[in-house]
Amino acid sequence: MSHDRPYDIVLFGATGFTGGLTAEYLARHAPAGLRWALAGRNPAKLAAVRDRLAAIDPALAGLPLLTADVTDAGSLRVVAEATRVLATTVGPYVHHGEPLVAACAAAGTDYLDITGEPEFVDLMYVRHHAEAVRTGARLVHACGFDSIPHDLGVWYTVRQLPSDGPITVDGFVRAGGRFSAGTYHSALTAFSRTAQTKQAARARRAVEPRPDGRRARAVAGKLGRSAATGMWAVPLPTIDPQVVRRSAAARPEYGPDFRYRHFAAVKRLPTVLLAGVGMAGVAGLVKLPPTRRWLLGRLASGQGPSAAQRARSWFRVRFVGEGGGRTVRTEVSGGDPGYDETAKMLAESALCLAYDELPATCGQLTPVTAMGDALLDRLVRAGMTFRVLPARS
Repeated sequence: MSHDRPYDIVLFGATGFTGGLTAEYLARHAPAGLRWALAGRNPAKLAAVRDRLAAIDPALAGLPLLTADVTDAGSLRVVAEATRVLATTVGPYVHHGEPLVAACAAAGTDYLDITGEPEFVDLMYVRHHAEAVRTGARLVHACGFDSIPHDLGVWYTVRQLPSDGPITVDGFVRAGGRFSAGTYHSALTAFSRTAQTKQAARARRAVEPRPDGRRARAVAGKLGRSAATGMWAVPLPTIDPQVVRRSAAARPEYGPDFRYRHFAAVKRLPTVLLAGVGMAGVAGLVKLPPTRRWLLGRLASGQGPSAAQRARSWFRVRFVGEGGGRTVRTEVSGGDPGYDETAKMLAESALCLAYDELPATCGQLTPVTAMGDALLDRLVRAGMTFRVLPARS
């Protein structure tokens, strides 16, 4: 990638809730000399974000603003060709994401997002992985709470185990926090597109190579009481197991036969049952256009929890790994999962791609296969915790 481009990082979507938090994180933590810009379709809203950033760092009063729209391929091409790394927070990605992926793949520009939408990720592999390999672009999806704590957490866990035999890892997620309108809209969109999601997964399986002489699986667990956490383990059908599996398929450190299971850890069984009933109801209602429009209208775009609410939020993901006759328990933890920490993870991922010495990779990648230990070290320095727990924790 050419270092002669005008910008190291362009942030697309800074006028949204999570995008604004990402811009503020960069304003506070970007190294001196970072050449970065904001991009979006509304110059006035971008200028208002820049004013907020200038209150943090007066030097940002002249931060460049780039006008581009996902419906205008030419404007996206200009932005992609002007930067080394493009990070976007504009979702639902299945509706708004592909034009940016296409522009970055064609321009040889590294691309980052915070999607948790399996359909989108699979479609982008089918349609743009080969072009990204040709141009040298790195397309890295799921660089927020979906799925960095889980992807890097499993990577951290397997590194504590011998890699010459089978390895199994179970992950148990707990979190306290509220969600924004962007997350709400993306989740409802995914619920309404289950058939399309299955079709995209089939299309990807038809073209994606499998690891040679190794096996990497993500399997659904069963509802039950977990001895590892002392809580109910509820199988969690998010994108995270898929991301973990793809990292394991690409790296020999996960052993010749790797298996991952993904759970939410819940204290009370009635909570599990009520949540299941509620999710089933929403999944049914969102498939009907009138009720889907009504549900989407419950939260307006750009809304999210207040700073005080985010300050009380938290997450913990515990992992139990087994291999070579050993058992290791690890934990990844941090603050507000959906917004403050997601902004941190996306911004540090962009800085990692822009600055750090990384493996020579290209095409569609996971956070681990693109950045691995370099990103883990960055997040630890930024305040996230990765630790091995005592045997009895």
